[in-house]
Amino acid sequence: MFGLIGFRLSHSFSKKYFTEKFQKLGLSPKEGYVYTLFELEKIEDFKTLIKENPNLKGLNVTIPYKKSIIPFLDKLDPVAQRIGAVNTIKIESNGTKTGYNTDYIGFKSSLEKFLYQNSKTGFKGKALILGTGGAAQAVKIALQDAEDLEDVSRLNIKFDFASSSIVATQDEGKYKIIPYSEIDISEYKLIINTTPLGMYPNIDDFPPLSSVDYSKIDESYFLYDLVYNPEETAFLKKGKTKGAQLINGLEMLHRQAEAAADIWGI
Repeated sequence: MFGLIGFRLSHSFSKKYFTEKFQKLGLSPKEGYVYTLFELEKIEDFKTLIKENPNLKGLNVTIPYKKSIIPFLDKLDPVAQRIGAVNTIKIESNGTKTGYNTDYIGFKSSLEKFLYQNSKTGFKGKALILGTGGAAQAVKIALQDAEDLEDVSRLNIKFDFASSSIVATQDEGKYKIIPYSEIDISEYKLIINTTPLGMYPNIDDFPPLSSVDYSKIDESYFLYDLVYNPEETAFLKKGKTKGAQLINGLEMLHRQAEAAADIWGI
């Protein structure tokens, strides 16, 4: 048995995705290839979930538990350890629970493809990460590891974080806090939304850049929204009207799901 833990899971694509994958591979529910949504009101309910479902082999983890799940696990993959967030759990026959982060894999590979497909000269600039949750941490580490991508000369990214009314910028290895009002949007040609703002059913929401002039965005900008439902969020629509290059979270979602399946041995 496999499944997804989180809160408010009606928007999730995971059950449909893995159910169809099992069917395509000829994996029968009778053999334990079932994917279930487990909505947890609090992370402490994870212990009960494990106890009541001894046949669980793997779990995906979504908002809001990607960080808070860690104390309930036995081991962490090195990448998940670096990120400090988990979105995939493998459960061994002896009950050992190991946490992984496939958001990192999904984002890094989809970003590389996105930038290379939409820029003839490559991308050299700063990225602004909107949000500071588990997904933001995965994005952060992926950008830090950008030198591991195939063509170093074409991908050179520095990054800052934005959350609520502040942005945290890295300065000589340390972070300083500055107000949104001091952000010069011209510094950030790649803007990545890792928040759930704009996700169904709240489709009119978008990242709170009220102090930043969206009108400065033009065709030289790359907007990446990790939200995939709806496929075109309010954030992406703002970029579209200015001719920016756009990508939603659907390809990242597929890539991270396939990475999770590999971890589970499917």
